[in-house]
Parts: sequence; structure tokens; C-alpha cells
Amino acid sequence: MHILLIHQAFAALDEAGGTRHHELARFLVKRGHQVTIIASQVSYLTGKENNPKPNHPAEPGITILRAYTYTALHRSFIHRVVSFLSFMLSSFFLGLGVRKVDLVWGTSPPIFQGITAWLLARLKRAPFLFEVRDLWPAFAIAVGVLRSKILISSSLWLESFLYHQADCVMVNSPGYIDHVRGHGARQVELIQNGADPHMFDPAVDGHSFRRDHNLQDKFVVLYAGAHGMSNDLEVVLQAANVLRKEPAIRLVLIGDGKEKSALQARAKDMNLTNLIFVPPAAKAEMPVVLAAADACIAILKPVELYKTTYPNKVFDYMAAGRPVVLAIDGVIRQVVESAGAGIFVKPGDPQAMAQAIQSLALEPQKASQMGLAGRSYVEKHFSRAELAEKLALLLETMGREND
Repeated sequence: MHILLIHQAFAALDEAGGTRHHELARFLVKRGHQVTIIASQVSYLTGKENNPKPNHPAEPGITILRAYTYTALHRSFIHRVVSFLSFMLSSFFLGLGVRKVDLVWGTSPPIFQGITAWLLARLKRAPFLFEVRDLWPAFAIAVGVLRSKILISSSLWLESFLYHQADCVMVNSPGYIDHVRGHGARQVELIQNGADPHMFDPAVDGHSFRRDHNLQDKFVVLYAGAHGMSNDLEVVLQAANVLRKEPAIRLVLIGDGKEKSALQARAKDMNLTNLIFVPPAAKAEMPVVLAAADACIAILKPVELYKTTYPNKVFDYMAAGRPVVLAIDGVIRQVVESAGAGIFVKPGDPQAMAQAIQSLALEPQKASQMGLAGRSYVEKHFSRAELAEKLALLLETMGREND
């Protein structure tokens, strides 16, 4: 099969950001399929151009085509929408030139690229798989990003339209199933988020990262990922403030995003000498980065809808054998607690986060045991290879039904 993926936020393994789709594409190629990915030339994480070669074969069987995208992604909500619309249009025209496509795979967010995927699927008479990675626009409404009644109603209409039009709606969390069915999805398949345990080794030496950032002999607690509104990293800063009298503990925030500069200014104003910011790292570098951590933080704002999500970073932390300080309630809490892989803290509560970090620092052997328990759980229940096998079977079934 020739699979066409439309994905503005796609990141290859040598780039910063979520690389789930690159990993899945590699597996599909091993199954004998061909994958063409239309992605943005602007990093969804950093807002900067992320690849000097706009259109190139990434590796045998995988071709990445970079579509023009308006670059001011993180300047404001309006600029962000313009960026989404620019990719929607440019990816459509680029997709028209991709020949002999057997299935079109669209992914949201941004939801606008779903229009591109739907149109291309219909024009190429191929099945349309629509993947829901988070519940947009519901999340945007819940956090107050989307406020205009006109924009809300039009976004809800678009969401329902794409669910109705898709030959299959794929979700990465069981918490999303009822929502997408309730908004019009006819066929829903769950391909959960997970991680590749072979990509991480708990015994890897993270000394180089610790040395480079003056973290020797410290209990390192690391957050890796986007620095955006939903990530609630102000709570991490406040937790660092509570821990300022604990000289052995260091908090590290690695990544980028719209709120990063404001968070850095806030940390400077608070004189947080126990917290550092680090530029984003490519996924290929993350095994060493996570090996330098003693524990890792996963956090979202205390929004009811976020109880439905399966954040990728939690599975990477677990695969790396690191205990999770989890400030997210709901279905991902069930995973972490079932695995015995970390400590749940009430979202939005910096005091509780500080206490959880203190408890792990006081019992490093127990923290290590939690991390290894998490890795074992991922190997058994959330291995990327097994999930990719399930995805391949879904795609192949859709392709056969279209013959």
C-alpha cells in the first residue's frame, strides 16, 4: 500500500518534538508499505524552520514533503490560525501531485489539515483515516483559547463533519472514544499511545548531560516537551520555589513553546537557582537526556477534559525506567498507578508536587524501583511494535475494503 499522511506537526527522529508517526511509518515500511508524509517546514514545537531540505526521501520507503507554512506560529492565536490555514492549502496542492495513493491518513490537531486529507482522499478515491490525537476544539474551549461563539460553532461543525466523513476515526486514548462517537464517528478504532522500549535503556549513562548542565550529584527531576498554555509549567516553577531550600534537588525543563520566554522571565524574577531551562533535543538524543534524570514530570492544567488524555511523554518516561510525578488525573493516572510507576499529585497544586519530589529524593532506591516497574508495564501493555502491528492491520483492512 501507498499511504499518504498529512501532518503539520510531524517530527522526524532527528528533530525535536513527538516522533510517534515517524516510528510508526518505519514499522509500516518493514511490512512492505510505502509512506509519504506531507509536513510543515516549521517546527510545531519551536516555531522555527526545522529542515533545510524541503522535499526529500527520509529513508527507503518513506518520503517527507515539506509544505509551505506561515512562520509566526507562536505569535498569537490569530497568527496560529493563519499558520494552520496556510498549511491546509499548501499541503492540499502538494498532495495533488502524490501518485497512486491507496489510503489518506489525516491527523488532528490542527483540525484544519483534516480538510486537506478528506479532499485528497475523495479526489484520489482512497479511504480516509482520521486520527484524533486530542479533542480539538473541546480542549481549546475548555482552556479559554477559543472564545468567539462563531469560531466555536464553526469548529464544532467542522469536527462533526470530519468524523462523519471519515471511513474510520482512530483515537490514541480510550478516554476519547465516547466523545468522537457522540460527535458523529461511524467507526472508531483505538490505537493507544505507547513507546518503544528498545529506544531507551535505563542503564544508559546520562553523565554527559549532567556534566554539561552542572547537575553532578543532584537529584534531577526533568520535564520534557512543549512549554505551552496547557502544560501549566507555572506550577513547576512554584514547586521549585517550595524546594529552594533543598540543595540536592534540581528541576530541568527541556523543550520549547509559546510560553517559554515568559516562564524564563518568571523564573528569573523568582530567583529560582534550583531550576534550569534547556533547549529542545531531537528524539534520537532523548535516551541520554532521560538517563540523566532521577524522576520526570508530566503535567497539564486542572481541566476536566484532560482526564481523557494519554500523553506520549508519560510512556517515554516509563520506557526509560524513570518514575513519573504525574499532575494529570484520569485515564493516564490509571496507567501509572496500575504500573506502580510513580506518584500522582493533584493538578494545579505546587505544594503537592514539591512533596512528591521530596519523597522520591529521600528514597532514591524506591524511586528507581518505580521506574523499572513502569518500563516493565510498557513492555507488556504499551509497546510501540505491538501497537504498530495493530495499526498496520487496520490500514490493510481499510485498503482491502476499498478494492
